Amino acid sequence: MGEKDLAAGAAQEAPLLEIRDLSKGFTLHAADRRVRGCEGVSLVVRRGEFVGITGRSGSGKSTILKCLYRTNLPESGQILYDSAAFGLVDLAAIDERRMIYLRNYEIGYVSQFLDVVPRTTARQIVRASAAEAFASEQDVESETTRMLEHFDFPRALWDLYPNTFSGGEKLRLNIARAMVRRPRLLLLDEPTASLDNASKLKVRDLIEQLKAGGTTMLGIFHDLEFMEGVCDREYNMQAGGFVGAAASE
Repeated sequence: MGEKDLAAGAAQEAPLLEIRDLSKGFTLHAADRRVRGCEGVSLVVRRGEFVGITGRSGSGKSTILKCLYRTNLPESGQILYDSAAFGLVDLAAIDERRMIYLRNYEIGYVSQFLDVVPRTTARQIVRASAAEAFASEQDVESETTRMLEHFDFPRALWDLYPNTFSGGEKLRLNIARAMVRRPRLLLLDEPTASLDNASKLKVRDLIEQLKAGGTTMLGIFHDLEFMEGVCDREYNMQAGGFVGAAASE
């Protein structure tokens, strides 16, 4: 094997994401006390891998994802991410300008709640994300249509504001917005929480498509049945840290 082959193999094996000793707590000023979010969390996520995190509510799962997406600033630790644009960066310390770029072009986030600009239609929401991923107008339009149709949005809803949608419809729109970009790293915070079985199958199908295309994913789930056959490894959280070894590791 030549030097080029060895270098290519090393790059392939290098993790896309490595969390080192991550800690984050919160101060409840009204109660005058501190609450632990996560403490001393370490995790390696390889390229193209889907890692799932389970645990009770309040165990610190969402805190990890919010630190990765920089919704929360970590108190200590490192979040090493191999960016296509910037190389190896620490998301815990990166400047805001580059973090905004990564959110727009490399790192996707699906939360349980749809947060959008007021008076923006469902079509416009998905289309804006598609425009960040595709150069041609034709591709933007076709991908927008594909995602709305995939999640069974009636065309009568495409040009309506999502504040009129049901909780399940808002979540499906949130997933469509994140997945249409085909991000390099996708963070999923309870993406199937309020979906019916048919919609869950559609989410699973898109996850498998993204995974086949090389997207790396880190997801939080309470639906253990959904995780089976999708996640490569699973971690369980209790009291802000992981318990035991990862399944399938």
